[in-house]
Amino acid sequence: MFIAGNFLDAVARVLDIALTAYYWIIIVRALVSWVNPDPRNPLVQFLQRATEPVLAPIRRWLPTWRWGIDFSPLVAILAVIFVQQFLVRSIGELAWRMR
Repeated sequence: MFIAGNFLDAVARVLDIALTAYYWIIIVRALVSWVNPDPRNPLVQFLQRATEPVLAPIRRWLPTWRWGIDFSPLVAILAVIFVQQFLVRSIGELAWRMR
């Protein structure tokens, strides 16, 4: 049973690293959007392609305020933190109990 526990522990760690990286990608995208970047820049294109599938549904669900502030990155960051705290910790706890 320890093999399954080790596998789940590895899954939890990889998922935690991937979510942390995505957290920072969202933050960089939000910061870059403040400076009116060149849309042909490869880094800007990568940030757009990596975050838009998550941010677009949030934008449709979240009403835009009259000031034009986009709160979708904040909601996405909170969702990533929730998944890290709930799902990753639950998988890690399950892995620990299987050992």
